[in-house]
Order: sequence, then structure tokens, then C-alpha cells
Amino acid sequence: MARHYAVAPDYFPAHLVRALRREALLRHRRGEFHHAGIGRGQDQHRNTRVRRDRTRWLDGSTLAQCRLLDEMEHLRLAVNRALFLGLFDLEAHFAVYDPGAFYRRHLDAFNGNNGRVLSAVLYLNEQWRDDEGGRLRLWPDPDAATPVMEVTPRAGTLVCFLSDRIPHEVMEASRQRLSIAGWFRCNNSTTLAPDPAR
Repeated sequence: MARHYAVAPDYFPAHLVRALRREALLRHRRGEFHHAGIGRGQDQHRNTRVRRDRTRWLDGSTLAQCRLLDEMEHLRLAVNRALFLGLFDLEAHFAVYDPGAFYRRHLDAFNGNNGRVLSAVLYLNEQWRDDEGGRLRLWPDPDAATPVMEVTPRAGTLVCFLSDRIPHEVMEASRQRLSIAGWFRCNNSTTLAPDPAR
């Protein structure tokens, strides 16, 4: 059976991860993060029983973001060459989980309605200990009863998985947890303009 996921510790340079962490913390102190919702478009709403993180979308406005987006573009091209997934573009945001926050088990794509093909999570947490929790729990498929893996959110670790096949859950942590979540998308549009993000 194909795994449909990959975990790469220390995938990004430590200096880039530190710069992204500093930016996330600064923007958080400035109040630039917003409570995350579930659903899309007019169906989007907040449900604190499902998720309790706050997010701020990346817009390429800083050097650290530009360097990350450049690295992710290299990854997109490599994945397309190796796996022929037709990845077209990337949408991504910073995410902050305060102590006790979580995101219950879910898929990032369903019914083909948002173009998300490959999910990617980059962790920004320095000196994270196993006993602090906050792991990403992955299931091998939507019908699985038992998780196949739990990933500790240590700085520099990159996790990628198929958006419509791998259910996942962010577990509660005892300290603030920072990450960047992104989605490589295909273009399902029949017009010259790509599908809208988010």
C-alpha cells in the first residue's frame, strides 16, 4: 500500500526557520492573527469544538516569506517531476496554537471542491520536548481506526501528505505551538484564470 505521506526532519535551513519564527511571533504580538474557521467561502464559520488555532496568511511581503516560498516552489517542481501530480500553486498561512488548543481529525480536501492536492506543514518550534505534546497525528486513510504516525512539532520538520487521503489531527500541547500550513493546489478551472485560493 502506498504511504501517501512523508516526514523530513531538518528539511529547511535553521536560519530560515528562525526568521519565520521571529516573524510569526512579531505578527502575533501585533494582533495580526485571526481565529481560524472551518468550511470555505459562504460556508466558513468558527467552531471551537473542532479547531482553536489562529492564522495569518502568507503574502510574500518579507524576505523570510519570499525565501520559504522559493524553497516551496523548488519542492513543487520536484514533486511534479517525480509524481506527476499537476501541482499548480501554493496557499499557506502561519498558525499559532496556544496551550490547550487543538484541531480535531479532518481531511484538507474532499469532493474535489478546493483544488488542494498536497498538504505541507513546517514546524517553527525550537527545543520542543516530547512531553510537551502538540503532535500531528496521521491516519493511513479516511476509514482507519488507528493512527499510522505521530510527528513531534520540532523546528525545521516538514510533513507532506495527500490532502484528500490522509486524515490528521493536531493534538493539544502544554506550550504555544507555531507552524506554517500550506496546500499545493491543482488548477481545476476551465477558464484562463486559476481557481481562487482559500
